[in-house]
Amino acid sequence: MTRAPFPGISTPAGPVPAGAPAWNRQRHSQMPSHRYADPYDRVSIALSAQERTWPTRRLTAAPLWVPVDLRDGNQALAEPMDPARKRRFFELMVAMGYKEIEVGYPSASQTDFDFVRLIAEQGIAPEDVTIVVFTAARRDLIARTVESIRDIRNPVVIHLYTATAPIWRETVLGRDRDELRALILDAGRDVLELAGGLPHVRFEFSPEVFMLTEPDYALEICNAMTALWEATPERPVILNLPATVEIATPNVYADQIEYMHRHLDRRESVILSVHPHNDRGTGIACAELAVLAGAQRVEGCLFGNGERTGNVDLVTLALNLHAQGIDPMIDFSDIDEIRRTVEHSNRIEVHPRHPYVGDLVHTAFSGTHQDAIRKGFAEHRERAACEGRSEREIAWRVPYLPVDPADLGRSYDAVIRVNSQSGKGGIAYLLETEFGIRLPRRLEIDLAGHVQRHADQSGLELDAHGLWRIFDDAYLAGDEEPRIALSQVRTDAAAEPRTMFRLRVDGSEHDSEHPGVGPVEALTEALAAHGAPIEILDLQQTSLGAGSDGEALTLIEYRGAHGTGWAAGRDGSVLTATLNAVLTAANASLR
Repeated sequence: MTRAPFPGISTPAGPVPAGAPAWNRQRHSQMPSHRYADPYDRVSIALSAQERTWPTRRLTAAPLWVPVDLRDGNQALAEPMDPARKRRFFELMVAMGYKEIEVGYPSASQTDFDFVRLIAEQGIAPEDVTIVVFTAARRDLIARTVESIRDIRNPVVIHLYTATAPIWRETVLGRDRDELRALILDAGRDVLELAGGLPHVRFEFSPEVFMLTEPDYALEICNAMTALWEATPERPVILNLPATVEIATPNVYADQIEYMHRHLDRRESVILSVHPHNDRGTGIACAELAVLAGAQRVEGCLFGNGERTGNVDLVTLALNLHAQGIDPMIDFSDIDEIRRTVEHSNRIEVHPRHPYVGDLVHTAFSGTHQDAIRKGFAEHRERAACEGRSEREIAWRVPYLPVDPADLGRSYDAVIRVNSQSGKGGIAYLLETEFGIRLPRRLEIDLAGHVQRHADQSGLELDAHGLWRIFDDAYLAGDEEPRIALSQVRTDAAAEPRTMFRLRVDGSEHDSEHPGVGPVEALTEALAAHGAPIEILDLQQTSLGAGSDGEALTLIEYRGAHGTGWAAGRDGSVLTATLNAVLTAANASLR
């Protein structure tokens, strides 16, 4: 039997790629992809199954975080930071708990030089914070860098870099492997001569564009530098291996890091560091896999600022650990203040969808998401009550929210927001959160239809007060003039229940008396006598707001002349609120 092809499958314009399944026979693009050599050929490393351990490892602790916002991030700004912005940013990072901060490129600008001198002269860095300064491999630049750090009482790292990849060697530097090795070692000797005698100074070397450098050459250069600088466990050397330009999938970078981790000389005297960029959008993955592969230190920027697509985002990396139950060792308990300071310093806004910090990252508009979050919150509160602990003490497991917004100093106000894509769960959540109203499920469904129509017509988001206006119009009769109104009610329970009404029907007053029944049944009898028969199918009472000032709200499901519906009544009196709900239902039935 011959089966028909899947619907939507089209014939490709050219030959089908080898191994392509029938459902994936896509047309070839017009992009010249053949111009780009396979990056795996340039950087692949043959690791044995015994050597490659990172795929089976798990993150268990935070690495040493090193923000480079004041150097690398600052260089990437259209308008570099002035001293005031730079100082505010530095003080933020200290307050958050960073213990090693790259503060500038002193030989590149007077502003950077002066900021390092400010740290030296005013002592604005706590004594347990290590200051990192950056320099290219040239003696005059190294000398200027060493001059900037004189008299700093803090521990200092002098960070020396040179590009080592073939294209950079050949096109930019005009040197072969041996010539570049000699240049780097000469610069290393200059650092040692000019700063080696300073007791609080350590050294860092970055073979820039490491991920495009031949593995054997990167290893050779790094081993030569640790030997030259006489790395020891007491005075370790930092070897920083940058993904300066992402060119392959993150697993390739992890292999490169594990290769270096396993083959470096003096490994116990080396702090292995990484500095991923985000050209392929996988900087976070590269950093996480690199730590699994042996990296102990990660350089990056808060919220991922940096040249081109930016440096790896240290906030997302740290909060990913937090979301896995691992202490990130950095304080994000007021993430909105962190964002405000970074935006002020960089003059770049953080995207509303940026992980953890964006304005919308804890917000659900989708109906299915809202329903799940609402139920998750309810279960969380119930579990806390059952365990006799606060909601902040018990395990967090609310659907669609990987972390509790309260951990980051945020309220739950913006977790659920309503637009045309939303459903009944989100609507009910906002009304309950803002007004304390708990709707029956069938009323949730009915109200969702009213909200959907309104949202479709306006195309706008609705807050809790906008939802209440829709609720008022739909179930409390809004501003409409009723055909039937209650002028007076009296009850007498001396011998038997008795209720007396005075109704105004189309402008005329009518009295009636109803013995032997309660007020609600009596009112339905009176309404039936005036051509507005109502059958009460369900009646539920709640309140608007909390405390003694809260109004009673009665919700009824009824059957009238034109089918079933919902109505509501509100008043300071529970009885009056209930009678108002029945009258609202009668008037709706008459309409």
